[in-house]
Amino acid sequence: MRAIGIILAGGNSRRMKELSAKRAVCAMPIAGSFRSIDFALSNMEWSHIQKVAVLTQYNSGSLNEHLSSSKWWDFGRKQGGMYLLTPVLTGESGGWYRGTADAIAQNLRFLRHSHEPYVVIASGDCVYKMDYNEVLKYHIDKKADITIVVREMPAEACVERYGTVRMDEDGRILDFEEKPIVARSNTISCGIYVIRRRQLIELLEKAQEEGRYDLVQDILIRYRHVKRIYGYRMTDYWSNIASVEDYYRTNIDFLRPEIRDYFFRQYPPVNTRVLDLPPAKFNVGVTMKNSLAAAGCIINGTVENSVLFQKVYVGNNCVIRNSIILNDVYIGDNTYLENCIVESRGTLQANAYYRGENDVKIVIEKSARYPI
Repeated sequence: MRAIGIILAGGNSRRMKELSAKRAVCAMPIAGSFRSIDFALSNMEWSHIQKVAVLTQYNSGSLNEHLSSSKWWDFGRKQGGMYLLTPVLTGESGGWYRGTADAIAQNLRFLRHSHEPYVVIASGDCVYKMDYNEVLKYHIDKKADITIVVREMPAEACVERYGTVRMDEDGRILDFEEKPIVARSNTISCGIYVIRRRQLIELLEKAQEEGRYDLVQDILIRYRHVKRIYGYRMTDYWSNIASVEDYYRTNIDFLRPEIRDYFFRQYPPVNTRVLDLPPAKFNVGVTMKNSLAAAGCIINGTVENSVLFQKVYVGNNCVIRNSIILNDVYIGDNTYLENCIVESRGTLQANAYYRGENDVKIVIEKSARYPI
């Protein structure tokens, strides 16, 4: 593909509450064995983008560990490959990324030293499958300056927390509002952009000179009436991990047969870092209904409509319903969990009771299994 890739993976969402206290949002576990950034990286791989930069910043330890080997996404190559770009202190700049545009601008060297004519920019906290070649073809056919991937949301969806767009019949974007108080359109931006590399460099250099740091506000919205900005409509599954509710719903979505088939059985596959763990073990008397259990799990008791991530131990007579149990959690005997998200590496003592009433309950218990 005639493009390089940039994955924005440095941001933090306060609406993720305690779940982002120990990891970046892009490192959030998804569907038992994956991380949210795996989907953008796999999309880059399928689209034959050979050179990808991942921009990290906030709480990036877990994310960097996950990306420590690029071979899982076929980026271990002599030419191109995957680049982890973090804020650095130089003679020209110093300090954290002040926004998405500033993050890319602080790494203009990556853009200047590349030769591909186009750039695909994607957020690393979205769950979806896409061939970016189709977006690039649309971008070229429309002779667009910038192309934004958009999606029509259901009428009941709360679109005010996204960027909303209005387009004409040809697909050209007439208006773009970021997190409007009252949305005038149910078409949202999916955080995926295609732009010519040289034009991106020019826009970022101008934004730097004027002290502007945000890609959406200071480039897309600012130039919406000046540049030819088009929207490419996406119709397949897409979810943004921006809040606890979004995270919970996305994982529960993987319990639906059509979603599992779409991501796990239909080509192309989603790739991730693979750990050497034994298969999940279901002991005598286990009741398992409509649930996922990842490698390394040992399960007793009853599990219904839940997602269990790697190395989860479920004790005798436990009942787990409508819950998400993250990696390496020990659940003691006779524990009851419903409508919960249990943070990783936790130890739940025997006879514990946790239930989310109106909202999903986040369960965090300090582990007694590991020394501090």
